[in-house]
Amino acid sequence: MRRSAARKKPRSAVRVITLGFSLLIAVGTVLLSMPFATRSGQSAGLMTALFTATSASCVTGLVVEDTYLFWSPAGQAIILSLVQIGGLGFMMVAAGFSFIVRRRITLRERLLLGKSLNVDDMAGIVRLAKGILLGTLAVEGMGAVILSVRFARDFGLRGGIIKGVWTSVSAFCNAGFDLMGETGAYTSMAGYLGDPAVTLTVSLLIILGGLGFYVWSDVVNCPKNGRYRLHTHLVLFTTGVLLLVGTLGFLIFEWNNPQTIGNEGLLSRVLASFFQSVSLRTAGFDQMGQAGLTSASQAFSVILMFVGGSPGSTAGGIKTTTLAVLILTAIAPYRGKDRADVFGRTITQRAVTDALSVFVAGIGVVICGTFLVSTADGLSFGAALYECMSGFATVGLSQGLTPTLSAFSRLVLVALMFMGRVGIMTIGAAALFRDGGEGKIKMPEGKIMIG
Repeated sequence: MRRSAARKKPRSAVRVITLGFSLLIAVGTVLLSMPFATRSGQSAGLMTALFTATSASCVTGLVVEDTYLFWSPAGQAIILSLVQIGGLGFMMVAAGFSFIVRRRITLRERLLLGKSLNVDDMAGIVRLAKGILLGTLAVEGMGAVILSVRFARDFGLRGGIIKGVWTSVSAFCNAGFDLMGETGAYTSMAGYLGDPAVTLTVSLLIILGGLGFYVWSDVVNCPKNGRYRLHTHLVLFTTGVLLLVGTLGFLIFEWNNPQTIGNEGLLSRVLASFFQSVSLRTAGFDQMGQAGLTSASQAFSVILMFVGGSPGSTAGGIKTTTLAVLILTAIAPYRGKDRADVFGRTITQRAVTDALSVFVAGIGVVICGTFLVSTADGLSFGAALYECMSGFATVGLSQGLTPTLSAFSRLVLVALMFMGRVGIMTIGAAALFRDGGEGKIKMPEGKIMIG
């Protein structure tokens, strides 16, 4: 009886998550297909509306039409709403409405809320949700103020405020949508390469959104002994290493590349390299111009995109903890150990199994998608891989190929974005709620030669 109930929990959580995101995309598709959603007053068409709604709901940022030039203010508002709901999760948004109307959150809703935050401890989940909503509002608000002041110099007070709010929300949700098409289609943040105010503010918003709400809670409520949980330690350490390695990597690979930063000054080169490293995790704002990257940078970008942000955050990818667990497990034998450990704690076999599952599933989905897109549109494997990895990892960076893809390839990207955002979450749901027991019957062990 217990085992049956345990099986139903992950299935129920998976069903709710999948249906919730599907409904969000469906509503967004209907709204964006309406004539009022475009500047021309004509319907965008089902394919364009579906692609944009999926990209916004899954906080990706890939677009087939420039957001500013193609969509009306009403359409832009719909896209930003989808980004905010998709970034926080529909359960968090629903909880926010419950707080406003003073409605009590049920036990089942707390369970699903915990899953959306990737937390298996229900104690204090409502208090955590309130803190996340208030923290999100505060962070996005501060980012909006700084960016609005900067953008007002270029677009006037009204335009600066609109672009400041939009960019802040999109950056924190790791979405990558922008309204910079006013200066040219698909320009993204290229006009602010080397601008400290924009680069650092947007980067900080992306990093905070990608750390994960669980890490937020641990840092804000720092234990008296000053020791964070193992998860927080691992996320902060891995994030720091990836940002440092990414920045140095792009500085080296692009230093003499005139198509990106080769003609810039030292400060601009450092800021642009840092921004590229941050944006690949998984925000999708572009300063360098992805089509002009060297081959080494493109390969490096694909790796960083695949990793993404951290669990329970607005970011996509297989997550920083997955990478860390796999690397620690791989080097354990070289350290003379049977089990991986870090920061004085042993990593459980369950964590290793879950990390391997997410990694293999991610690789398999991306490779399949790449073959389909490459074959359908006659693209090189590398070009197709960049677009497909960007879609699956919900990054949104493109080498300019997405608007030119066929309807079939766009549907492949829609599927990749959905699986990248929802698929990884459902795997987490199954892992979070599965029965911890190994079962009464165990098969005899067998020896396999490795290496």
